[in-house]
Amino acid sequence: MAAALALDPDTALMMQVSRGDRSSFDLLLDRHRNTVVSHLYRLVRNHAIAEELAQDVFIRVYRSRAKYQPDAKFTTWLFRITTNVALNWRRDTRRELGLVRLDEEVRHVRKRELCDNTPRADELLLLEHRAKQFRAAIDLLPAKQLAAVLMHKYEGLEYTEIAEILECSLPALKSLLFRAYETLRHRLAHFAGAGFSLALACRVENQSRRSLVIYTIS
Repeated sequence: MAAALALDPDTALMMQVSRGDRSSFDLLLDRHRNTVVSHLYRLVRNHAIAEELAQDVFIRVYRSRAKYQPDAKFTTWLFRITTNVALNWRRDTRRELGLVRLDEEVRHVRKRELCDNTPRADELLLLEHRAKQFRAAIDLLPAKQLAAVLMHKYEGLEYTEIAEILECSLPALKSLLFRAYETLRHRLAHFAGAGFSLALACRVENQSRRSLVIYTIS
């Protein structure tokens, strides 16, 4: 583990930060801010709140600099902080706000010009509608199952890294994901014959998410 971490430039930068090098912190911020905001957005479903929580994440990173120990990759440690910040926000605001609306930004995005090999506009709208139904089902999962599914399917992280982020064993993580996917299979059984899957929902949402960056919201 130590040899692998020695090759990790982010871990090396964070060690510099722990010794008081502010310029190294600025480099880490530049490298990882967009990834943190994207992960937060997937968990809180509101871009403005994701931006605000990202500031909290990096404040926590900086305040923890003196205690930082390279026991895992920097990105694993950063994802753990990011996930905890998002789950705490969901817990604290659930009573007041309920579930965050899933389509408050996507439904107003101007569609990107379609290439010949992309679906027609009406097909794309249907795919986005189904993807939002998938996300609605995912958002009803318990907090830890939700975080695990998002990191597994949407972020593409390996089991071992997700387990480190959620601070659980590998068997516990697999059990967590099994229960989550079983729940989703029941909730989304009506899609079984429609040729629509969770993997496709991830791709459709990623496409919509990129459009949010490229285009203004009407």
